[in-house]
Amino acid sequence: MDILQLIDRLEELFNESKAIPLTRNVMVDEDRMLDIIDQMRIAIPEEVKKAQQLLGQRDRVLAQAQEEANRTLEIARQKADQLVSKDMVVQEAQRRADQVLAQARAEAENTRADADDYVLQSLTQLQEELERITNQVNNGIRTVREEQSRRAPASSSVSQPTDK
Repeated sequence: MDILQLIDRLEELFNESKAIPLTRNVMVDEDRMLDIIDQMRIAIPEEVKKAQQLLGQRDRVLAQAQEEANRTLEIARQKADQLVSKDMVVQEAQRRADQVLAQARAEAENTRADADDYVLQSLTQLQEELERITNQVNNGIRTVREEQSRRAPASSSVSQPTDK
């Protein structure tokens, strides 16, 4: 289940909770809340896997760019070697080979930069989403704990059997 759906379910649970009169507190179904929190613990690693997949995609794009640059360099070298055999064309061949090499390097660098930008943007968005989710989960936990601590004094005032 998507983490955002789980957050929606947590919010729905909160909205369905019964208000405690004269307070800002609500009573939450503990089992349902814990179930949602457990599902979130399962879903968050999936989000991390998505980030790792993005990194893998970046590495593949970089490898493809490097391979393409190497092929272009080899083609340029081969063309340059062919042109060297012709006396008047030697200088032109060298200039063209240098130009092709520079272009290949520039294209490879642009591809790397684009891949890095894409991965950085995706990871930043994922980080912001995870931080938002973590804050919501922490707020939910804090609310439940506050509610438990408020109930604890009330339940301790009820006489409880003591272990002897």
